[in-house]
Amino acid sequence: MRRIGIMGGTFNPIHNAHLSIAEKAREQFALEKVLFMPSGVPYMKDQREILSFDSRCEMTALAIADNPYFELSTLEAADAEQGKNTYTYETLQKLRRSDPEAEYYFLLGADSLYAIEHWKNPSLIFENCTLLAALREQDYCLSNLSDQVRYLREKYNAVVEILEFAGMDVSSTQIRKMVQRRESIRGLVPEAVEAYILKKHYYERKETFQ
Repeated sequence: MRRIGIMGGTFNPIHNAHLSIAEKAREQFALEKVLFMPSGVPYMKDQREILSFDSRCEMTALAIADNPYFELSTLEAADAEQGKNTYTYETLQKLRRSDPEAEYYFLLGADSLYAIEHWKNPSLIFENCTLLAALREQDYCLSNLSDQVRYLREKYNAVVEILEFAGMDVSSTQIRKMVQRRESIRGLVPEAVEAYILKKHYYERKETFQ
């Protein structure tokens, strides 16, 4: 089967840790490509602090332009246009219907393994993909994480793999705050993304971005 990675996220903004995790996953699990999929309407986050879907797609396209194994997916565009909440299980079902011969690998932070039961229809998430959990050095100890992986496997028959990655300690929230404080974000995001943010004056004030 063709192995396809899915790097989903708000990407508000996309940063270098996203790219590094995706590249490590591609290498470690022999993925044919990684789909970068900006969230349509991430219902668990404050919408007032999120850029428009189109702006986040533009930043994502700039960030992945130099990697032939990375591809922008706008599968969740319809949700954004309709103002409809985006649910991971629905996105995975759409992918499986469009390409049922592919095997999908969904990338997420290891900390999300402790919250995923609270996502919409978690059993359908596990049914439609392999979870690749990226572990950072500052994350939970391996013994605790192993217990959680074992729990998800036993309860949901989930397929969960640990991504051997000690990523940089950076978050989109941190980057937005740095821009508000007029601090340099060079090295934290691709140069093209930095230039785009500065040109558009994004994140300079804490306000509604739409």
